[in-house]
Parts: sequence; C-alpha cells; structure tokens
Amino acid sequence: MQEAFLNVIDQYQNIVHKVTRLYRDSLEDRQDLFQEIVFQLWKAFPGFRGDAKISTWMYRIALNTAMATYRQRKVSMETSDVIPEHLHPTDQQESSENQEKLFSALRQLNDSEKAIISLFLEDYSYQEIASITGITENYVGVKINRIKEKLKLILNR
Repeated sequence: MQEAFLNVIDQYQNIVHKVTRLYRDSLEDRQDLFQEIVFQLWKAFPGFRGDAKISTWMYRIALNTAMATYRQRKVSMETSDVIPEHLHPTDQQESSENQEKLFSALRQLNDSEKAIISLFLEDYSYQEIASITGITENYVGVKINRIKEKLKLILNR
C-alpha cells in the first residue's frame, strides 16, 4: 500500500503544489501545507474506492485541507507581489511574470472561488467540479462566469 501511495503522490504531486501555491503566500507556508495535505491523503488512501478519478479525489482532499487549515490559524501575513532578488527559484518553481500575476489575482479570491477556478483551469468538467465542491452543475457555470469577471477586474487594475 505504501508503494502504491508513493506512486500516486509522485504522479499527481502537481495537484498538491498548485493548491498550496493558491492558498499560501510564503514558501515555508506552502511546504507546511504540502506536508499536511500529503498526511491527509495518506490517512484517506485506504478508503479510496476508485469511484472517482484519483486526481479528483486528491483535489477534494487537498482543497478541503487547505481551507480547513487556513480557517484554523488566522496568522497575520505580509505578502508582496515581487519576489525578493536574493531568492533563486529552481527550474520547477520558476514562473513567468504572467503566471505570477495570475496567482496574485487568484489569491485575492475567496476560498470557494479559488477551489472552483483552480479546477476549471485544470480542465475539470462542470460535473466533476460540482462533485468535488458539493454545488450543482448549473451553479458551477454561474460561479465560473462571475469569477472570470472578477479576475478581469483584478488583472486590469
């Protein structure tokens, strides 16, 4: 079971990284959240029945963990839209200016909006998004349109 779990994490760790980047600002906070998500995935892994795709299951747990841990500790955070010069991101962490602007805009959304748009950007269907978030398929469409409009306003400031 441990080997199967490690293979799943290795194959789909980009899901966890995207969620951590969306819900945490600093590298240390992202690393902490990454560990917490992997721990929660490990605890839930024996119960995974395969009713949904493994990526859908992982997204649900990752998003729920990110939102739950965010609610648990309200720490004042200082954020910056600029990466300090002394930091040298690895090739995997390196992002384009447009990606940074997008993530900065996404961080300004509320938790449910972040969850919905991140799944949409990963090409999940409205039905899959509804299943993960617990809202109706029609409401997913409404929310996505509203979120797109909100992001346009944020990005055009």
